[in-house]
Amino acid sequence: MYDNILVPTDGSETARSAVDQAVDLAAKYDATVHALFVFDVDATTLALGTEQVERIRRGKLDEMPEVKAEADDATGYVADVAAEHGVSVEEHVTAGGPARAIRKFVEDNDIDLVVMGSHGRSGLSRVVLGSVAEKVLRRTRLPVLVVDVHGEDES
Repeated sequence: MYDNILVPTDGSETARSAVDQAVDLAAKYDATVHALFVFDVDATTLALGTEQVERIRRGKLDEMPEVKAEADDATGYVADVAAEHGVSVEEHVTAGGPARAIRKFVEDNDIDLVVMGSHGRSGLSRVVLGSVAEKVLRRTRLPVLVVDVHGEDES
């Protein structure tokens, strides 16, 4: 049923909330987990200079050790959890707008399921902030499992 499961991650608690679900499903279906870190170049433009953003867009992370470390930490967490459960994992890094980059990765890599975290916002806060999970859910033609970071504890 599932051969390739994508877990987009930025290393946050929200992203990590989806990892256990993805790894559990991968173990059940003998699937490969793909951990994807997307450098949000639109958001980082404000924090980094133009030259640094261009390096990221061209994939020259070796020239930016602090940026590469952030990506490695995020995807490494997924890899560590997967390894603890004997699940195969591949780590990927790309740059762009997160929702668009996730959709492109899905299209280019024969992904069967996307498992991603969400803050579970609704109403105006979701509209104002823009939800990567919602954009992926609405614009992807495959199953997307959205895991609420708050779980069942908060209503």
